[in-house]
Amino acid sequence: MQGWWSITTLFQVEKVLRLVILIYSIRGTMSSLQDKFTKYLENESIFQNKDILSNTYHPDDILHREEQIDELASILAPCLKGNDPSNVFVYGTVGTGKTLVTKHVCDELLNVAETSPSSLDIIYINCKMKKVADTEYRLSAKLARELGAEVPATGLPTDAVYDRFFEAMEEKEGVVIIVLDEIDALVRKIGDDFLYNLTRINDNLESTKVSLVGISNDLNFVDYIDARVKSSLSEEEIIFPPYDGMELKKILKQRCEEGFNDDVIGSGVISKCAALAASEHGDARRAIDLLRVAGELAERDEKNKVTTEYVDQAQNKIEKDRVVEAVRNQPKHSQIILYTIINMDEGEVHTGDVYKEYQDQARKAGTDPLTQRRISDLIAELDMLGVINARVVSKGRYGRTRKISVDLDSHITKKLSNMLEDKFYL
Repeated sequence: MQGWWSITTLFQVEKVLRLVILIYSIRGTMSSLQDKFTKYLENESIFQNKDILSNTYHPDDILHREEQIDELASILAPCLKGNDPSNVFVYGTVGTGKTLVTKHVCDELLNVAETSPSSLDIIYINCKMKKVADTEYRLSAKLARELGAEVPATGLPTDAVYDRFFEAMEEKEGVVIIVLDEIDALVRKIGDDFLYNLTRINDNLESTKVSLVGISNDLNFVDYIDARVKSSLSEEEIIFPPYDGMELKKILKQRCEEGFNDDVIGSGVISKCAALAASEHGDARRAIDLLRVAGELAERDEKNKVTTEYVDQAQNKIEKDRVVEAVRNQPKHSQIILYTIINMDEGEVHTGDVYKEYQDQARKAGTDPLTQRRISDLIAELDMLGVINARVVSKGRYGRTRKISVDLDSHITKKLSNMLEDKFYL
């Protein structure tokens, strides 16, 4: 018994010692973190105003978009006299200033409308936002609430929600401008019937006039919508061309002067950020992101200068984040297809082989497989997104197929596979 008692005592002592070591380890970690945070507070930031380097910042002076600003303002100006402005379709690739210009013009309209005799309301909706415009019910409810109507999150027939929206619209007795950003995402989710109803709503309103502003990144979007919608919506069109390298340099210089402290940006940094963004369809948003992330990385290294080496690091970091986030926002079946392609691990695979594997993966994920035709469309969309490479090849009298491969860095591919596996428990 004495021996057993000794062994038990030793186990208890060992537990106590482990607990003591754990406590001191936690204290040491806490002390280390506190030192780190204290040091961060004591160090002078290289940023003067970091918000200016965010994509949500709206500068008072929007460079190289004077023509588009003037054109949109001219189209919407009649609302200040209570007249019905034309519907307008704004499109261009990502980062060309579409949303920035539209919000800028709308803000100025509202400012002037305060002194005009006519009533003006502007509703802005990002159609890519989850639980906002992913069903006709939610979109109708969102529009109705923006106009002051009470609509429950669920429980009413969609027609009833639309009626409340219509009634709230009629009560405005003025002009209502509805801005639908990422309108192409809306149509992919719920079709274009609701959009057609919006374009024709003025036919049934007596005291209120409605104008639609549609914003799209897809330059070919108007070719896919119903001809009725196209003729109603696209009364006016404004095209936003990509920025060139010189324009991006001026935009970045403007942001640097307000966002960073003096003498922080090293030689060649602005030129490199502009060149990298110009090579990717003139995306100002990407150029600004590169500059901001490069600054963050330099600051983490406790440097007081942003060099071109940090721009290279920022590019790698943004690329990883961009791909993962893009995939995260894809429809469920697109994600299952990508997971299938990644895990086939055969270099290039054909559409038919992918479809066979996809059917099994879809069932494992607890959903019914889509048709092969629809899967072919989703593969094409993933190709356009840049996540996969799908080459169309001829098989002679047997028709055509796609050879599909994943052209991503191995660690990004692994990260995507793990994320999708966790999501679907595949």
